[in-house]
Amino acid sequence: MKQSVLTRYRALAYTTGVLLILLTLGVIAKYVLKIDGAAAFTQVVAIAHGWLYVVYLIFAFDLGSKAKWPLPKLAWVLLAGTVPTAAFFVERRVSREVEPLIAAAAAEPVSA
Repeated sequence: MKQSVLTRYRALAYTTGVLLILLTLGVIAKYVLKIDGAAAFTQVVAIAHGWLYVVYLIFAFDLGSKAKWPLPKLAWVLLAGTVPTAAFFVERRVSREVEPLIAAAAAEPVSA
């Protein structure tokens, strides 16, 4: 497995995590605090999060398939992008777990 697979996953995990937190704050501002302009903000962030979450799913599935994760673990990682702040914790745990696999793959000799 290459480092780029983990890097892509990490970048999208952080991006979707930040967008989900912004979306949560926007929904609170819109419905609870009734702040003007919150509806437009929420709409823009929701669209961005929705599209980038799809990309996150693709990258997380790619990482999980290359790391040979069982289906429950893969589902847990895929759903992390739907719970505010969960993506940050899951990303850290996944990175710690996958980095030794990347190091082992880099140490293997390349056959010509």
